[in-house]
Amino acid sequence: MNDANVTIYSATWCGFCHMAKDYLDKLGVKYKDLDVDSDPKLANESVEKSGQRGIPVLDIDGDIIIGFDRPKIDAALKAHKIVK
Repeated sequence: MNDANVTIYSATWCGFCHMAKDYLDKLGVKYKDLDVDSDPKLANESVEKSGQRGIPVLDIDGDIIIGFDRPKIDAALKAHKIVK
């Protein structure tokens, strides 16, 4: 497994955020979890990257994925050789 740069902008109350993190955990993908509720700067960073306010926002080595979109997540993880 490649330790590429995977970041998820999330909040503790967000069900889809938990689903996305559980999915990455199941795949064995390491990621940085940034809580947008705890830091307004992180919320602004998420909006700048995604162009909208919804979460989760996943940054997989520069590929921005909005929401828990498994096909897009899988494609980005494979494209960056994070998973096979």
